[in-house]
Amino acid sequence: MNEQETHSSKVKKHNFAMWIFMSFIAYLLIAEHWAHIVPYLPYLILLLCPFMHFFMHGGHGHGSHEEHDPDEKHSHHEEK
Repeated sequence: MNEQETHSSKVKKHNFAMWIFMSFIAYLLIAEHWAHIVPYLPYLILLLCPFMHFFMHGGHGHGSHEEHDPDEKHSHHEEK
């Protein structure tokens, strides 16, 4: 086994350990502070809507500001 493969396997082990540790910390934070989070859940869900719209709408092709031919039918799907 060469030095690069050894380093790569060490990095993978460290990343795995880090994710386990972070998951454990997140669980503890949520479990201990759940009573403080619950009253705000409806507002947090409503707050997610604009963020999802802003970040997820880019893949639909609606953001194009090109001039369109007036005779062209407006459809969301391009015909190939």
